[in-house]
Amino acid sequence: MRVVIAEDLTLLRDGLTRLLEAFDFKVVEAVDNGPDLLPALIGHRPDVAIIDVRLPPTQSDEGLKAAIAAREEIPGLPVLILSQHVEPLYAHELLTDTRGGVGYLLKERVSDVEQFVQAVQQVAAGGTAFDPEVVSQLLARRPLAALTPREHDVLRHIAEGRSNAAIAARLYITEKVVSKYINSIFTKLDMPQSEDDNRRVLAVLKYLDG
Repeated sequence: MRVVIAEDLTLLRDGLTRLLEAFDFKVVEAVDNGPDLLPALIGHRPDVAIIDVRLPPTQSDEGLKAAIAAREEIPGLPVLILSQHVEPLYAHELLTDTRGGVGYLLKERVSDVEQFVQAVQQVAAGGTAFDPEVVSQLLARRPLAALTPREHDVLRHIAEGRSNAAIAARLYITEKVVSKYINSIFTKLDMPQSEDDNRRVLAVLKYLDG
C-alpha cells in the first residue's frame, strides 16, 4: 500500500515512515512543507495520504488546503489528517466530501500503534477514522435543536465508529433503545433507515454539512 506523508517534524516524519514500513506500507514520498505536498499527492496518487494540518511556510492550514485541492484533482483520494489541531472550517469541508476514505486523528491521543495502523488501513479502504474530540468540536459548531441531548450522544458514538452494542454499553441502555434513537436521528436528518455502517457515518457528515 503506497503512502504519502506530510509532516514538518523530522523525528515524527521519520518515525511514521519506519512504523508504516514495518507494517508493509510503502512510503513513496515524505514532505515537510505545504508547497511540496500537492505535487506529491497528484504525482504519486497514493493509496492513502497522512497529512498534518499546519505545515511550513506559514504553519497555518496548508496541509488541509492541499488535501482538499488534491481531492478535487483525484476524487476519492483517501486522506488521514494527523495533527495537534482541529481546524473546523477546512476539516468540515474535507470530512463532508464523502468520496473516498477520510480520517482525522489528534497526535496526542494516538497511543496504540496497532489501532493507528488499522485507522490508516480503514481510510485507505474507503472508510473513516475520527478522533472523538474532533467529532465533538465539529458537532459543537452545529446547532443541536433538531436532536435531543441523548440523540446527540448516540450520534457522537456513531461517528466514533461504535456498533449499537458498544453504544448501548457506553450509555447504559439497551440495544433496542439505541436502535430507536438511531431511527429518530435518521428521520430528523431526512435519511432513509439503513443497517449500512457507511450510512451511519453519512448521517454524521450530513449533520455537519447542515
